[in-house]
Amino acid sequence: MPASSDFALSRRGLIVGSAASVALTTAPSIVSAQAAAAGGPAMSTISVTVNGKIHHLDLDTRTTLLDALREHLHLTGTKKGCDHGQCGACTVIVEGRRINSCLTLAVMHDGDSVTTIEGLGTPGTPHPMQAAFVKHDGYQCGYCTPGQICSAVAVLEEIEDGVPSHVTADLMARPRLTEAELRERMSGNICRCGAYSNIVEAITEAAGREA
Repeated sequence: MPASSDFALSRRGLIVGSAASVALTTAPSIVSAQAAAAGGPAMSTISVTVNGKIHHLDLDTRTTLLDALREHLHLTGTKKGCDHGQCGACTVIVEGRRINSCLTLAVMHDGDSVTTIEGLGTPGTPHPMQAAFVKHDGYQCGYCTPGQICSAVAVLEEIEDGVPSHVTADLMARPRLTEAELRERMSGNICRCGAYSNIVEAITEAAGREA
């Protein structure tokens, strides 16, 4: 058997060698992180038309469209709810289609046209959908309402364009504005107050039809 001093020496050598190996393997990542921090975030300049007005923005490439609207353009009508694309409070209309603005990067929409709740109407001249929501009490706390209204406006366009949903019975025919269609199409917009029946009534009136 080796002497105790030999064992201690070999054990010490093993520990030192292991520590050196760890240092060598982790050093590149540490250096990379420090270099990235020294250089700052990657920036990009985009041009986006929001509610009919062109904006030129210098943004961190990690900035979501939601944060660009709220923090850079100060359009706070678009709400940050779950920030994971599950509640629909951040819904806006981009190039005629509704999207969750928390799930998309602003740089992906360079050159696009965006409509937020502020662009649909004003207190003096509300959009028909906004007026219908007020008439039918399609809200309680109101936090989800901007997303609900933007989504509802886009839903009527989808139905008009013949885009089917999961409950559309005949995929070859134009979808009908039924309560089942509205509830399915609006299912991505959560109202924690539970004003769903009033929301359906508001959308139906705005469409000028009966469910």
